[in-house]
Amino acid sequence: MTTVSLPQITQAAHAAGLDIFGGVTQANSLPEGIETLILLGPHEPGFWPRFTATPEYQDSQPDPLDRWSTRVINGLAQDLGAQAYYPFGGPPWQPFLQWALDSGRAHVSPVGLMVHDAAGLMVSYRGALGFAHNVEVPPPPPNPCDSCTSRPCLSACPVNALSPQGYDVAACKVDLDRVGNDCVSRGCAVRRACPVSQTHGRLEAQSAFHMRAFK
Repeated sequence: MTTVSLPQITQAAHAAGLDIFGGVTQANSLPEGIETLILLGPHEPGFWPRFTATPEYQDSQPDPLDRWSTRVINGLAQDLGAQAYYPFGGPPWQPFLQWALDSGRAHVSPVGLMVHDAAGLMVSYRGALGFAHNVEVPPPPPNPCDSCTSRPCLSACPVNALSPQGYDVAACKVDLDRVGNDCVSRGCAVRRACPVSQTHGRLEAQSAFHMRAFK
């Protein structure tokens, strides 16, 4: 059986517009027969211009990002000898939130959203590659929230829809229609407030795309 290394997977992912968002090994959440699961997210900076030039974005059909992810990650899986998994298309639904936590690179933030060591609150998993052999992955860095003293995420929402007590979806959606609210055009204010998010390189146009889908 041909095995691939993390540098080889990373190189192939970058060439496809994706990045490594974590690796899961020796966890109960792994699918049967899988030794290592590699989580994939958008490769920043530069993901949005690349994606908007694709046929999936330009054909005006539903779910362009999911369709692009399926095509690209299926191709990676075939090239690398892996099994592709996606956070959409269920049921059954794959346990991506658990995989994210098991990777050690994602954590529950003070506002309850998932926070990633590199993407911050802008974390987005487009899929995963499962390998039947062990892929050596480095130890994860510390939780970025542990060294964040200001915690701007706690006060960024204009209607306090995101808090340690939970997520008030109704209040969030009502405020999106308020004159002066810029979450639809720029992305969720809480996600933008995260210092790690601000260094990630995601364009506001991409955040607006996700907000329109949410709204």
